[in-house]
Amino acid sequence: MGYTLSYHPFVKEKDLPKLDNKAKTRIKKAIESRLLMAPEEYGAPLRKTLKGYWKLRVGDYRVVFKVKGNEIIILAILHRKDVYDVASKGKG
Repeated sequence: MGYTLSYHPFVKEKDLPKLDNKAKTRIKKAIESRLLMAPEEYGAPLRKTLKGYWKLRVGDYRVVFKVKGNEIIILAILHRKDVYDVASKGKG
């Protein structure tokens, strides 16, 4: 199944500018090679207040996303120590 990709506006405005070029390249490659091919296989479902969302682990970073039909919506790309706190406060 082919997926389309969209980003929450906060990802482009706040998350991506904080990343260095090496991290951006690594995360982009992971999204293209794993997330767009089989999000349920490579991602892991989140629980509690983030139930219904998924995460993709890329080194010390986490990509939080939601799958709606054939669309993947990326809600956050943050360091692992920050991502769940920010995402659960209603960022996405």
